Amino acid sequence: MKLKILAVVCIIVTGFLYCNKENDKDYESNGKITGPDARMCPSPCCGGWFIETESTIYEFDSIPANSNINLQKETFPIYVKLNWQLSDKISCPIKRITIQRIIKVD
Repeated sequence: MKLKILAVVCIIVTGFLYCNKENDKDYESNGKITGPDARMCPSPCCGGWFIETESTIYEFDSIPANSNINLQKETFPIYVKLNWQLSDKISCPIKRITIQRIIKVD
């Protein structure tokens, strides 16, 4: 009986570990949030945060509320995995992104 219980526990634990690894692979990009954009200019292209993905530096305004990352309290740089797309802001379309999903990588 103990062997059956141990086998069930091992299967459950393995299942949870496997699911977490699969979820990690669901992200499109690796990134590094380097800090806030402290520039003070009248353009909508200023402000927010800087993030480096692959070899390009973008800016973003916010992250999804369910991300468990508090940009006001974190120490930079923050390594992340994320899904994103170019922002639809007309004034700075190639520098701004919208983050759809993000997770902190330890």
